[in-house]
Amino acid sequence: MKNRESEIVNSKTELSLRTVNQVSQLTGVSVRTLHYYDEIGLLKPSSVTEAGYRMYDEDNLERLQTIMLFRELEFPLKDIKRMLDNPEFDRDRALDDQIKLLELKREHLDELIFFAKRLKKRGDNKMSFEAFDKSKIEAYKNLAREAWGDTAAFKEYEEKAAGQTDTEKRKAAEDLMDLFFEFGEIMNGRTDELQGVKPEPGHAAVQAQVKKLQDFITRHYYTCTDEILAGLGSIYTSGGDMTKNIDVAGGKGCAEFVAAAIEIYCKK
Repeated sequence: MKNRESEIVNSKTELSLRTVNQVSQLTGVSVRTLHYYDEIGLLKPSSVTEAGYRMYDEDNLERLQTIMLFRELEFPLKDIKRMLDNPEFDRDRALDDQIKLLELKREHLDELIFFAKRLKKRGDNKMSFEAFDKSKIEAYKNLAREAWGDTAAFKEYEEKAAGQTDTEKRKAAEDLMDLFFEFGEIMNGRTDELQGVKPEPGHAAVQAQVKKLQDFITRHYYTCTDEILAGLGSIYTSGGDMTKNIDVAGGKGCAEFVAAAIEIYCKK
């Protein structure tokens, strides 16, 4: 009876094993790469048959899965091996870290795609990726806090932001930059109405664009009163990242032009 039970256990164990070719087909990792992982001690097979065939069990596949995730994040093989061989290696914690890193990588790629589409749309050859550095989002929030403090407007902004998806936030950001692009077109007289004449900030076309900006901010971020709009105008010319990004969108001097137009608009 015991021999029979042993045969059943051995049979089940053999069924759970996979050859190097089967692992390659399952995971997409080449046989050559799997052999190399074995050679450097990164992924040793659970056993090797008398004929020399490498056999892999479920633990091997779990380790390979972790290796593949780290490789996707461009970790060097020697670093992956060092981490996995560490007795204190915590797989769950590693997965949490991997998820965070992959999310950041996805955000970065989304931002590059967004920027590339804007370049194609405008025919602009100025490559300024610093405008989409994730740290700039926090910088904008800090600027807003300085301008508004603990106000109802800022609370409204946070509430609206909490109810938006990442896609909606990116779309709103893109549309906001489009408004500054339009400011640049008006500033340089590149509209049908102006026909090459560069207007002053108080021109009706410019003032209409300021109203459009104010209404957009109210719809997508917070109720933009004239007082708050005037504060934003000051931020636009603060000389920091906000100024740079507006000038990237609308052309050199756009931030100063918009700020001057806002000042006139709010005094009315």
